[in-house]
Amino acid sequence: MKLSEVLIKPILTEKANAQQESLRRFAFKVARKANKLEIKKAIETFYGVTVVDVNTAVIPGKNKTRFTKAGFIQGRKPAYKKALVTVAEGETIDLYGAV
Repeated sequence: MKLSEVLIKPILTEKANAQQESLRRFAFKVARKANKLEIKKAIETFYGVTVVDVNTAVIPGKNKTRFTKAGFIQGRKPAYKKALVTVAEGETIDLYGAV
């Protein structure tokens, strides 16, 4: 798998931001077929940091329903793979630099 296909996007939530500050752990949405070694190499290549640890989890899809003027709408959110990447002490990833 190409390194550019491994990382999809960073996960920017309140919980992820709290982990960035306290544990130096960053969350990314990654390709379902990517393994921990590919994720580590992609993060080190694109962000120029030293990765200490990689934890992965496959988040299952969820059913979503809502009631609108058009009627009752049902749908399903897709499943995805999440990687929690811990970087070396003193290093950080600037996720808001391009904003």
